[in-house]
Amino acid sequence: MRKSSIAVVGALAALAAAAAPTHAADRPQTIPLPNGWQPEGIAAQGSQLYAGSLANGAVYTVDVKGGDRGVAIPGQQGRAVAGIKVSGSTVYMSGASTGDVLVGDLRSGTVRTYDVGGGFVNDVALLGGSAYFTDSVKPQLYVLPRHGDQAPTALPITGDLVYDTSPGAFNANGIVAAGDELIVVQSSTGKLFRIDPDTGVSREIDLGGATLPRGDGLLLQGRTLYVVQNTLNQIGVVTLAPDRASGTVGTPITDQDFRVPTTIARAGGDLYAVNARFGTPPGPGTDYDIVRVG
Repeated sequence: MRKSSIAVVGALAALAAAAAPTHAADRPQTIPLPNGWQPEGIAAQGSQLYAGSLANGAVYTVDVKGGDRGVAIPGQQGRAVAGIKVSGSTVYMSGASTGDVLVGDLRSGTVRTYDVGGGFVNDVALLGGSAYFTDSVKPQLYVLPRHGDQAPTALPITGDLVYDTSPGAFNANGIVAAGDELIVVQSSTGKLFRIDPDTGVSREIDLGGATLPRGDGLLLQGRTLYVVQNTLNQIGVVTLAPDRASGTVGTPITDQDFRVPTTIARAGGDLYAVNARFGTPPGPGTDYDIVRVG
């Protein structure tokens, strides 16, 4: 190659390197949410994150690559949103202590509300043609067909997952689709369970005696299951066996920016957890944020 060609190639390479943003610059460590938001659930679609509000059921969205941010679904008095999942322009939302199942439209900002009589509708997973919602107080899932306008139906949970009926106990919390079944974490015991989405029969996942206390939101990536452990300010990491009947609990993920994280999502190639700040008195001036998990 001639010297002039080498010089041109070198110049182009330097220019490309200068133009390419660094990962740190492209992905802030923390993303602020509006003061007073009271987040609990977080979901992702592409590079977009969506955080629900326990205060009024609104949904906030932010592009982790530095794009637009703002309120995607307005709030309403008497509404609340805990766990959420997004598919296309549809947002499936758990109504927390309202006992409702909610379905929002990102294009219009409208919300359909189904009163399922839940005790605490906590989280949601999408599997096949249905959305499945956990109830942390009542031993059942709520199954909502994703097409058409059918109301949710209750699916009793049977088998190994036995609900703790002590006052204030939280049972089935985070839920995630895994192959043709569902995985849930029981907050009060720190145990994981597989649930048949057709029958509701549950089977405990053998963790070799280990538990994941204060288990909250779940995220499954391949055979790695992330379990947010809210007031412990950490994320448990479980390597599941191919049949998901057992798993090995590894070293948890911690971060100095965790302030009671509750749920986790992957957007733009990174993991993000939302800080619910349980234990901090909520108010219009209380600050909340999303943490990029390093």
